[in-house]
Amino acid sequence: MNDLTSSAHEATAEPHAARRAALACMLTLAVALGIGRFAFTPLLPLMLHGGAFGQPQLDIQHGGWLASFNYAGYFVGAVTCAALRVAPARMVRVGLVVTVLLTLAMGLTDQFWVWAVVRFVAGVVSAWTFVFASQWGLRRLAELGAHGWGGVIYTGPGVGIVGTGLLVSVAGGYGATAGWIGFGLIAAVLSMVIWPVFRTASDTTSGGAALRTSAAATRVLASQHAPTGQPPTGRTPHRADAFWLIVLYGVPGFGYIITATFLPVIARHALPGSSWPDLFWPMFGVALIVGALLAARLPVHWDNRALLAGCYVLQACGIALGIVWPTAGGFSLGSILIGLPFTAITLFAMREARRLHGDEAAGLMGYATAAYGVGQIIGPLVAAPIAAHTGSFSPALWLAAGALVLGAAGLVIVARMPRGRDRMPNCGCN
Repeated sequence: MNDLTSSAHEATAEPHAARRAALACMLTLAVALGIGRFAFTPLLPLMLHGGAFGQPQLDIQHGGWLASFNYAGYFVGAVTCAALRVAPARMVRVGLVVTVLLTLAMGLTDQFWVWAVVRFVAGVVSAWTFVFASQWGLRRLAELGAHGWGGVIYTGPGVGIVGTGLLVSVAGGYGATAGWIGFGLIAAVLSMVIWPVFRTASDTTSGGAALRTSAAATRVLASQHAPTGQPPTGRTPHRADAFWLIVLYGVPGFGYIITATFLPVIARHALPGSSWPDLFWPMFGVALIVGALLAARLPVHWDNRALLAGCYVLQACGIALGIVWPTAGGFSLGSILIGLPFTAITLFAMREARRLHGDEAAGLMGYATAAYGVGQIIGPLVAAPIAAHTGSFSPALWLAAGALVLGAAGLVIVARMPRGRDRMPNCGCN
């Protein structure tokens, strides 16, 4: 009888533990990315124009520089993760604390050079926290046999984006300074709630051994992101396949980031006096959550390059809608079309890397992630000067949409070019 009671208790405890771990990781990503990285987007209009009790703190070109500093930090964080010899749970806790302090720091100074340093470090820390929270969470779910909860983890950035966007919409009149301090305090409360879940003692894998499994961490990097697991096909990959994956995966980094950085600014300029502009960024976050859950359920045997091409086209259409139909309806639909494929793009690209290199795909995944990061860095640096010179974001947005369309065409061409064994006639021998 005792054995039966114990078994029943364990069966009940395991789903609870899986749900607890997944939700803790989701909130970690909401703090590290949704607040630490992306709260800048809804607060940027307040920094540019000031709220009811504030003065403009910077111009659009300096806003672009701050965005690029953050993306550069994320790039550095992505490529340095493997060098960290820290237990995942400890790194998550460190990341939460540092994110809270950096967010508060944005509201405690108005010195541009301090902001630049803070945004760069915030980018580094968000990448580290993302990787180690992913590593800890996915391993914990695997131990519990609850892989289905993995998709919940990667809704975290979307949850953070929705929350920050709605809060700025409601309380934006208090200005950017109050916004940064408020988000810092919210991040602190959320961190305290999930703090007990990340017990260092539960890291049965030591820091060094955990990092020897960095392929799992690299696979889920970037953003905005989902776990992968598509097995290789048995085809001998051609080196050019990997090269083009790296190049073409950098395109959406450039394509989406201009809208993702300046969407509220663009919408406020197009719809002066309207309350709608504050809602488009939360719409993007909701679409990101839905896309993260849907993409993980698509059949893994579908061609990743075709799926990526479709995602690129969706985002290009979303960007174009905001230009040709600059109304509440156009921006709403555009935000949804840009947000839906956001996580799916990372998922399909990482699956393609695994298809090409199998269990040895960590290097290719790292190079692809770096290319995506370079695209993110370049985007604001290109868009802000164009907007400052022309008085409009439209030329930069058309450039972004065009890059995505060209990237989609490139993926289709690469998918139709037989390489490796695909180039050889079928002789019936394997």
